[in-house]
Amino acid sequence: EEPLLLAELKPGRPHQFDWKSSCETWSVAFSPDGSWFAWSQGHCIVKLIPWPLEEQFIPKGFEAKSRSSKNETKGRGSPKEKTLDCGQIVWGLAFSPWPSPPSKKLWARHHPQVPDVSCLILATGLNDGQIKIWEVQTGLLLLNLSGHQDVVRDLSFTPSGSLILVSASRDKTLRIWDLNKHGKQIQVLSGHLQWVYCCSISPDCSMLCSAAGEKSVFLWSMRSYTLIRKLEGHQSSVVSCDFSPDSALLVTASYDTNVIMWDPYTGERLRSLHHTQLNPPMDDSDVHISSLRSVCFSPEGLYLATVADDRLLRIWALELKTPIAFAPMTNGLCCTFFPHGGVIATGTRDGHVQFWTAPRVLSSLKHLCRKALRSFLTTYQVLALPIPKKMKEFLTYRTF
Repeated sequence: EEPLLLAELKPGRPHQFDWKSSCETWSVAFSPDGSWFAWSQGHCIVKLIPWPLEEQFIPKGFEAKSRSSKNETKGRGSPKEKTLDCGQIVWGLAFSPWPSPPSKKLWARHHPQVPDVSCLILATGLNDGQIKIWEVQTGLLLLNLSGHQDVVRDLSFTPSGSLILVSASRDKTLRIWDLNKHGKQIQVLSGHLQWVYCCSISPDCSMLCSAAGEKSVFLWSMRSYTLIRKLEGHQSSVVSCDFSPDSALLVTASYDTNVIMWDPYTGERLRSLHHTQLNPPMDDSDVHISSLRSVCFSPEGLYLATVADDRLLRIWALELKTPIAFAPMTNGLCCTFFPHGGVIATGTRDGHVQFWTAPRVLSSLKHLCRKALRSFLTTYQVLALPIPKKMKEFLTYRTF
């Protein structure tokens, strides 16, 4: 089925100033438990919105499965929408895993009157190189991280809940921060020659992928913070990357109109997904019209979503070479899946965010077994198992 537009959110009131260059929604994000949605709506503002949206917008069956919703309703009342004024254009957003117990020192330093409780954190990457850390439930600023010399384009927390934050910047570096140590900068990763557009940490917390305005992608070890390998294959700048939920696959999207699916453990290129125009022009005037902006995996790992400059949101099934669905969208910049599936959020150059229906599937037992095994076995460990060759091919995603 084609994706249906469930809802569209637009910036509330027009600002007294007209900054055409800063109204973009560069990032959208759901909290890992699906109870909050964050949206950089342009003009230095981030909106924090409780999920689900108003009931009239969302069909039955798309409710957030929040572990904390009952407690919030009883103890603090229903969570309220919040507006975070970051003071600078906001480029990157990232929620911490939920719940994340902050260190007593961090909490006591900023909230001496409040007992140590678990809290959900939102990190925002700004135009001036600063990173601001916010407490979601209250909207209070917890920390301000300084170190980058240019725009902080992307942010990623380790999924393990350790409060390690990775930032990617136009200063051509990635930086590792430990929020349990007052936001101490613990590592600087250098090597990119161009602006770093994207960073993604594997769900098993072993690898970090970074994509810059270059044809190659860097894979780093999250244990030693050293470069593991460079992935070569794209013909133009790589602008987006994402790991599969079991960490067994990595997808990268480029201005060359291709998404490449990799085995991050071996560096092997498994498949390319080419973005062709539905109605190609008669001449070569719009050669970059299908340049990609964003790619992301669905939470069960069976689908991909991509946003390109040809004004289309595409949904791909993992084992097919052509999209299974399209949706028309104007000026798309980013996309992300709802953590429990069924919804895709997209951000646009106009500062809008749109919510689309996404495939809802019951994973096969085969896929669930593969996902469970690959969550703790590398490709090399699978190949060393005393099992039939066809089973190894399936477990290593070589059956495409």
